[in-house]
Amino acid sequence: MAGRIEDYALIGDMQTAALVCQDGTVDWLCLPRFDSHAVFAGLLGTEEHGFWRLGPAHASDAEPPRASRRTYRGDSLILESEWDTPRGTVRVTDFMPPRDGAPQLIRIVEGVTGRVPMRSALRMRFSYGRVVPWVHRHEGRTVAVAGPDSVWFDTACETYGKGLTTYADFTVAPGDRIAFAISWEPSHKQPPALPEPEQALEATEEFWREWVEHCTYHGPYREAVVRSLITLKALTYAPTGGIVAAPTTSLPEHVGGVRNWDYRYTWLRDAAITLSSLLRTGYREEARAWREWLLRAVAGDPENLQIMYGIAGERELGEAELDWLPGYEGSAPVRVGNGAAHQLQLDVYGEVIEALHLAHMTGLARNDYASLLQLKLIRYLEKHWDEPDEGIWEVRGPRRHFVHSKVMAWVAVDRTIKLIESGDADGPLEKWRELRDDIHRDVCERGYDKERNTFTQSYGSKELDASLLLIPQMGFLPPDDKRVIGTIEAIQRELSTPDGFILRYPTSGEEEGVDGLPGDEGAFLACSFWMADDLAMIGRVDEARKLFEKLLALRNDLGLLAEEWDPALQRQVGNFPQAFSHVPLIDTALRLTASGAYGG
Repeated sequence: MAGRIEDYALIGDMQTAALVCQDGTVDWLCLPRFDSHAVFAGLLGTEEHGFWRLGPAHASDAEPPRASRRTYRGDSLILESEWDTPRGTVRVTDFMPPRDGAPQLIRIVEGVTGRVPMRSALRMRFSYGRVVPWVHRHEGRTVAVAGPDSVWFDTACETYGKGLTTYADFTVAPGDRIAFAISWEPSHKQPPALPEPEQALEATEEFWREWVEHCTYHGPYREAVVRSLITLKALTYAPTGGIVAAPTTSLPEHVGGVRNWDYRYTWLRDAAITLSSLLRTGYREEARAWREWLLRAVAGDPENLQIMYGIAGERELGEAELDWLPGYEGSAPVRVGNGAAHQLQLDVYGEVIEALHLAHMTGLARNDYASLLQLKLIRYLEKHWDEPDEGIWEVRGPRRHFVHSKVMAWVAVDRTIKLIESGDADGPLEKWRELRDDIHRDVCERGYDKERNTFTQSYGSKELDASLLLIPQMGFLPPDDKRVIGTIEAIQRELSTPDGFILRYPTSGEEEGVDGLPGDEGAFLACSFWMADDLAMIGRVDEARKLFEKLLALRNDLGLLAEEWDPALQRQVGNFPQAFSHVPLIDTALRLTASGAYGG
């Protein structure tokens, strides 16, 4: 059985990523890309669906010992796990070197004290655990082949096969260093080069050290900010600049429920806010690469902007269910692809244009096509801003006039007006000023409940929605406006969990709710960070800091966050790690640091 979501560590090479449990088991790895089929899918099933365990030998493989401690080596994505056993202490270093050739996952075992018996158990399963590969020896190397894929396993240890699993049993003493590696290559090509583990470790450490040096944030929350930035970098697909929302699929928003989605794609919204955080912490190259990805992804058809694309800009992300996988802790169905790709979400136009605006304001070199794209998007919004849509949360119920969508349409027009006013683009300025005023007036008249002094989720509804917390952050209304304060306080009353975290919107248990789905979900961590931001903006800075630090305490021992927090189970839920959680962590840290609202 897979571990708790927060039991996992992330390692990756900026093209794919693996999750390593506290017991030394790799339960998730897709090769060669984030969105490829999984080679290890035990996270969503059982050991029959693929895993790689490396740790102290134990009487029962069903209950392997958890590491006594683990950490990332400095500011890097190199994981170090240590076990204290009756016979001594051993360390395992796991990493994926930034790719120059075949993708590799390297694991180095090091004896610290005593003599510790160790075991490696490797069970490769292709196509998300469905296909058992042909495993054989080739010129002294072990290779698993099925269809288009081959995975090569290299170690100096003697190995043997048993029960469709490749084992190595060995003992380490102080000073011993024994390396294991797997490499992927298309099955029709020549074998990948033999890994050079020690050289790869040195190069990987140097890569992360140099990358982190560019960080311009040096405030009191630097540890949390840097770890979040490293996580965001790890979720960036280096060849194209696309950014995945998370490296996993179908980790449930409610354990045992059906809210299980594939997040291994580039949501324009998530990528745009990620770009914002990277720009404000010194990472302009990533911003430039994302802007180029965006221009390629929407090229030729900007009027039909999708909410998400594949990591290379693919448009077709057809959704399917993998019925042979039982799901994480029985949370079925397991889905790959995402049927929400073609939803109408008007807020995306605002997020994309806000990101382009920020890139422009921070001095990113001008791109004429980016400005042209921005103008084309506004011409689309001119005709469609007043239509109902599926909204920020991708509801699978009927379309509505979501207030947040209208606010972000206003943002799109407002930022484009600013671009024209700066002299860097041409457009019908007076016409679009009138459009901006029309949208603003429409929201304030139709999306505001005067009796309760709060904006609502959609026109004519009584429900609240945490996305309304973005109204002051986007500059739609000033923080001291009574309607903003009323909305913040209403969300605190009606969407807070007992421990003070924020739900996205009301859910209806087993009944079908506003999102068209049955079941509940946890507190949405991004919304909780937004609340901390808003509290700081309206002068309640001590309250903001306390909420922020409560949120930091939800991170796992390595500083990682999933999408949500289940207040009943007191554990993380949803896909992991989640860009949409780490981005607002950075943003809130920057805001609190600027305000001086932090502890000693």
